[in-house]
Amino acid sequence: MGLSYSIVCSTPFMKHSPSTPAKKQKHKSHPSRGGRPQTREEHSQETAQDYVELIAHLIKETGEARAIDIARVLHVSHVTVGRTVRRLQRLGLVVAQPYRSIFLTEAGRSLAEESRARHEIVRTFLVALGVPPAIAESDSEGIEHHVSKETLNVFSKFLKKRR
Repeated sequence: MGLSYSIVCSTPFMKHSPSTPAKKQKHKSHPSRGGRPQTREEHSQETAQDYVELIAHLIKETGEARAIDIARVLHVSHVTVGRTVRRLQRLGLVVAQPYRSIFLTEAGRSLAEESRARHEIVRTFLVALGVPPAIAESDSEGIEHHVSKETLNVFSKFLKKRR
């Protein structure tokens, strides 16, 4: 069972449009770290969160998560996906075999759910502030990794008051 390109492009995980190449950034800075560059470990954690969230989404939508589908959605090579999946296996987040679907472990499912929930809170908050939904979706993809638990709690309280 495969994904059509239109389904892949409509997922919330595509950070760049197909016609816009992704720009590489060597270092990201974050104000809560005094503007210091993002460390490799922090970037690695973001990548792990993005991958498990995407794997969970693909399994829910299509019944399986394949490396080729992950590569298409994230606009990376299958080699990059393979390397990342092997790292996720070492971390105990996924189970995978060559030429087979990728599955989340219990730890992977937990991380995916946590990441999805963070993403949803940030996206909903941005929309509540008046950010257009498509932009809120894109922006929340980056913000979700950097927002503190305290800030997420404030976002949630704000959203609950609006209901």
